[in-house]
Amino acid sequence: MTLTELRYIVTLSKERHFGRAAEKCFVSQPTLSVAVKKLEGELSVAIFERSKSSVSPTPLGEEIIQQAEKVLAEARILKELAETGKDPLSSPLKVGAIFTIGPYLFPHLVPQVHQQAPQMSLFIEESYTAVLRRQLRDGELDAIIVALPFTEPDVMTRPLYDESFVVVMRKDHELAKLDTIQADMLTEHNLLLLGEGHCFRDQVLELCPALIQQRNNSVGSVTQGSSLETLKYMVATGLGITVLPESAVGNLDAKIITTRPFASPAPSRTVALAWRASFPRGQAIDLLLDTAGKCLLKP
Repeated sequence: MTLTELRYIVTLSKERHFGRAAEKCFVSQPTLSVAVKKLEGELSVAIFERSKSSVSPTPLGEEIIQQAEKVLAEARILKELAETGKDPLSSPLKVGAIFTIGPYLFPHLVPQVHQQAPQMSLFIEESYTAVLRRQLRDGELDAIIVALPFTEPDVMTRPLYDESFVVVMRKDHELAKLDTIQADMLTEHNLLLLGEGHCFRDQVLELCPALIQQRNNSVGSVTQGSSLETLKYMVATGLGITVLPESAVGNLDAKIITTRPFASPAPSRTVALAWRASFPRGQAIDLLLDTAGKCLLKP
């Protein structure tokens, strides 16, 4: 039994497909399949139930996989502890951020981190909060940047900055005549939002609960996986208005699009850094905290 074999069964359990699991593990499908079969033979149990169209853990396999995850986590901690004897700013650091933060923070953060720690390679990734949460827990990422609230056992969080939300519209839109926007005004117009799965979408809907019940506007018309940049283009073509965090409005076409703040108290979000409490490279985390907090995010 090896750590590699344990990693194979954990990955296969998540992917439920030999081909995808093999890709995730950077091996061929036959290699992964043989390793899984070898482990099942060594344990004399069937870890997975296989069919022509799917693969899923057996009840006993579920317990074995859960234990394998614990073993892999402990092995990861051993490696991280070994790194503490080295320069904590010389090893690669894997950082993730949600889609509505990464494109606007990373261009500022990456060069500043490189300037202060040129030997520390920074690997970055953007995804949904749920995916980043799992990657942090599984050790695929060292730290993630998310919007609060965010809670996870044995994970530390520290606020980085706050930013207000603004309403984005064409300059010829009727709302452009106002100095500030009341949240309940959003129900009177075609509101363009991100797709399901984006936490920023949920935050916008919380501003005006009536939007959830409303059936005759375009709430949710932006398909899942779209970006804030896509929303800007849709606004520019006259499809409706949208709500953006302040950090995302820096590259608007000022000839076509304008923004208005919400009436006080203006809605906002708190962006935070999260990392495993067991992560031993405290100096690297401190560098992220200090650098991200000083990044110039406002246009």
